[in-house]
Amino acid sequence: MSDRTLTEAPAPASSRHVDAGDEGYSKDLKSRHINMIAIGGAIGTGLFLGAGGRLAGAGPSLAIAYAVCGVFAFFVVRALGELVLYRPSSGAFVSYAREFMGEKGAYTAGWLYFLNWSTTTVADITAAAVFAHYWSAFTDVPQWVLAFIALAIVLTANLISVKYFGEMEFWFSIVKVSALVIFMLVAIYLVATSHPIDGHTPGLATITDNGGLFPSGVLPMLLVVQGVVFAYASVELCGVAAGETENPEKIMPKAINSIMWRVGVFYVGSVVLLALLLPYTAYSADQSPFVTVFDKLGIPGTAGIMNLVVLTAALSSLNSGLYSTGRILRSMALSGSAPKFTGVMNKGKVPYGGVLFTAAFGVAGVGLNYFMPGEAFEIVLNLASIGILGTWGMVMLCSLFFWHRSKNGLVSRPSYRLPWAPYTQIVTLLFLATVLVLMWSDGGVGRTTVMLVPVIAAALVGGWFLVRGRVAELAATRD
Repeated sequence: MSDRTLTEAPAPASSRHVDAGDEGYSKDLKSRHINMIAIGGAIGTGLFLGAGGRLAGAGPSLAIAYAVCGVFAFFVVRALGELVLYRPSSGAFVSYAREFMGEKGAYTAGWLYFLNWSTTTVADITAAAVFAHYWSAFTDVPQWVLAFIALAIVLTANLISVKYFGEMEFWFSIVKVSALVIFMLVAIYLVATSHPIDGHTPGLATITDNGGLFPSGVLPMLLVVQGVVFAYASVELCGVAAGETENPEKIMPKAINSIMWRVGVFYVGSVVLLALLLPYTAYSADQSPFVTVFDKLGIPGTAGIMNLVVLTAALSSLNSGLYSTGRILRSMALSGSAPKFTGVMNKGKVPYGGVLFTAAFGVAGVGLNYFMPGEAFEIVLNLASIGILGTWGMVMLCSLFFWHRSKNGLVSRPSYRLPWAPYTQIVTLLFLATVLVLMWSDGGVGRTTVMLVPVIAAALVGGWFLVRGRVAELAATRD
């Protein structure tokens, strides 16, 4: 079937859009893998490391920012889930963009996603190096060396097979969730018993006596929204994994629906407890807030254990990024919009060309850690936010085109649907545009990042002119 937009009667099910990038994968991901990938995608470096600096800047109102962004993150993954149930694909939203928006749409979606994860890879190895420095054994090891070691370990495991990725992510997620549950139980006990922490008595007074919910006003809360969006950057991962999953029709709805309450419990709940335990001024961007709490409790070994957990979160995010970009790049390579070598698979049915291509940008991140160890995380976080906004925007546009196509009788929506369409898509797109405005308003690195948007757009346009000949040639071959 052609990649061009349908304008006539609906095609029969047997001629539904087929993406060449979906061929050749093994279906080795089980229900337990997908469920934990969905959890792990919603709990990452943005919470374990980023929450400290944001809490110090916005105060307890950070919980509101997490809640609002969490709702929109759920809308995005629910929209993607509807598309997955319509047609599971390892190319995910790139494949859907190809079907509903043509090759230009697929090209744009794919490279924005690559921008997201190539920069997030740098953020993850930077975070891993920062966490490792907590222990005295690694204090004297240069940050760039630790970043390189983290990249090498996860890359090796990712290249073996999808089963290794699934198992690694399963156990990473188990560690993250277990640690958060333990933290929350300990925190609830400390608040309930008013057990002092570093001279402070936990409770509501910790918030009211230190400036209230908005200690520095509402504006700081609004300005940290772009960083909070980064915290939810992996929620779409379960949609990419659907193409290597057994029975996605049964597994995906349950996994996606669980994201909403997990966001409420783990993100919002954790931030509320952190605000009740210590004044917001006790936290900093240099240390995980969870490590800060256990450090000040003075219980031997607990802070080190929690630091190991947040290191696991960084490695988990890195693992997910290498996995997902490998699949997305393969879908693009087989349509001509990405380098040909990124579509090559190894004996383990892993698209190693795309994985290595993403890892190469991680190596560039090692260099960033060498020259700018103090600013590396903040710089790439803002660049990743642009990629995330673009990716989420493309998902919602695909969903909107899908809804419109269904209204014209050209496709059939599955029973599992994004609620309140098309208003949900429109409101989400407006929210994403607002985040971009807030990044500009923040000044500094945020404003510089927004100023790069025209540069990114120009690079996308220039790149399209370079690849459009090959894209047209391959499209003609498929037709």
